[in-house]
Amino acid sequence: MQRRDFLTKAAASAAAGGAVLAAPAVIGQSPAVRWRMTSSFPKSLDTIYGAAEVFASQVSKMTGGKFQVSVHAAGEIVPAPGLVDAVQNGTVEAGHTAPYYFFGKDDCFALGCAIPFGLNSRQMSAWMFEGNGLKLMREFYAKYGIVNFPGGNTGAQMGGWYRKEIKTLADIKGLKFRVGGFAGRVCERMGMVAQNIPGGEIYQALEKGTIDAAEWVGPYDDQKLGFNKVAPNYYYPGWWEGGPQLDFFINQKAFDALTPEYKAIVENAAAFAHVEMQAKYDAKNPAALKQLVAGGTKLHRFPKEVMDKAFSESMALYAEISAKNPMWKKIYDDYSKFRADQNLWFRFTEMSFDTFMQAQKL
Repeated sequence: MQRRDFLTKAAASAAAGGAVLAAPAVIGQSPAVRWRMTSSFPKSLDTIYGAAEVFASQVSKMTGGKFQVSVHAAGEIVPAPGLVDAVQNGTVEAGHTAPYYFFGKDDCFALGCAIPFGLNSRQMSAWMFEGNGLKLMREFYAKYGIVNFPGGNTGAQMGGWYRKEIKTLADIKGLKFRVGGFAGRVCERMGMVAQNIPGGEIYQALEKGTIDAAEWVGPYDDQKLGFNKVAPNYYYPGWWEGGPQLDFFINQKAFDALTPEYKAIVENAAAFAHVEMQAKYDAKNPAALKQLVAGGTKLHRFPKEVMDKAFSESMALYAEISAKNPMWKKIYDDYSKFRADQNLWFRFTEMSFDTFMQAQKL
């Protein structure tokens, strides 16, 4: 009797052991894959460029090194503005970018990243993963032969660096302002001259006076880029980027060619990089801001009349685009409804808690 029990338990243990070993065996039988990923960012920005390296590292670890992704900074394979074309035509299998850089192709690209007075980072993730965001954006990206995965978020950004103070609406008229993506459309309606300059070229333009002001992300990256050396006035908030989401753009054919296991690994590696990127920004920005202020940086809140004008022009622009771009209207209608519900909820929770905590001396 004892012998039979022992044999039964031994057989059960062997079966369980086989189940445990099954997953590594599947990966072991999978083919070797080599991808190239181009980034929109320079290597010096370890937070935003680094998300692509985190993704590549996770893919390698989860496949025992069988799936390798080499990451290339902007300009190494293609210049930053050529990323979508490079992924679309298969020059590279993947790219890591801020989708709103490509709003010139179609305004809908901006909805996959950030629009002025849009969703904050938590709300954006909620729309993507639990709302209709991922479904709607993938429907749009399909015409470019691209499948996207959320790939990071900076959190709410700062409003940029200015040579002179902004006290009234009159102070922004004719201002030559480097601003990323779709926000330039609103800035132009407000009288500014918007310029979309890649991150690695902003300092030189600001130093030489080619532009009067520039925004990038926030204290940690801005300090690295040295903007405080040539423009002392640092404004907030970045009303055009309440929660800008980065994306991994993957060539649809390259993705379809992966095994089911590799597809799942790509999805999970992207999700890991998505969370890790904002964690880095939230951890690194406070110390950088303290250092900037100690070095003479002057912090300013945008005047209310500037914020009000920016908001009204943004809403008017969205209505105009909806009237002529059916895909934008389809996505934005869902986005704006989700935003209204999120803001209602956050009014009672996040905002109330944050407002109280900011008033405390801790």
